[in-house]
Amino acid sequence: MNIVVCVKYVPDAQADRSFTADNTTDRASVDGLLSELDEYAVEEALVIADANDGEVTVLTMGPDDAATAIKKSLQMGAHKGVHILDDAIAGSDSVATSLILSSAIRKIGDVDLVLTGLGSTDGGMSVVPAMLAERLGLPQVTFASEVTVADGSVTIRRDGDAAAETIKASLPAVVSVTDQINEPRYPSFKGIMAAKKKPVDTWSLADIEVEASQVGLDAAWSTVVNVEQRPPRSQGTIVTDEGNGGAELADYLAAGKFI
Repeated sequence: MNIVVCVKYVPDAQADRSFTADNTTDRASVDGLLSELDEYAVEEALVIADANDGEVTVLTMGPDDAATAIKKSLQMGAHKGVHILDDAIAGSDSVATSLILSSAIRKIGDVDLVLTGLGSTDGGMSVVPAMLAERLGLPQVTFASEVTVADGSVTIRRDGDAAAETIKASLPAVVSVTDQINEPRYPSFKGIMAAKKKPVDTWSLADIEVEASQVGLDAAWSTVVNVEQRPPRSQGTIVTDEGNGGAELADYLAAGKFI
């Protein structure tokens, strides 16, 4: 079984993030890492591969530092990686991202299962899996809390607020997983050393037959007009109870339309 996991290199959520002059996320001035939500997809791919004599390829796009996401995935146990590296990619939106990833998946070839995380921690749109499925012409089963692969099909459990759904699709398929599906493994020393010898291919847009004019900031379907820092949190209102504290609290809640 050939499994591809789409992963993303994102700015550290604990860092003081900002924007560049063109109103895109400043990725150069902060440390980055493999998106936490993608770790669950990598882990699930490894579990499925172990049970089905499979191979896991991790796929990412982005600048040189994006190779960090591949490196962490290989240390966890993935077998090989593909990095789409091209200056024209900078500023790409979800539409362009899905075009690049789907073109790379076609070049990889003979893929039985495409796995993604719930969404990226720097964007959180959760639309790329559906776009990938549309571009690849594959069924999509998304927001999986449990995945089972058997007899040429994939079955997932999707947990909602009031009920759980069981959804089944034939392979090949695109599956996105939630952060409830498993507990991602930590890279072992053996895994870290083994990752150094695993193959990683670096492809340009030309290698996957995507025109530079189709991606990047100029091709984005939406434009960020303005950004500004969130104002610092103001001090809360202190109510001193001198016999009328309950009434003052009720008035405060009513003024805020909480009651």
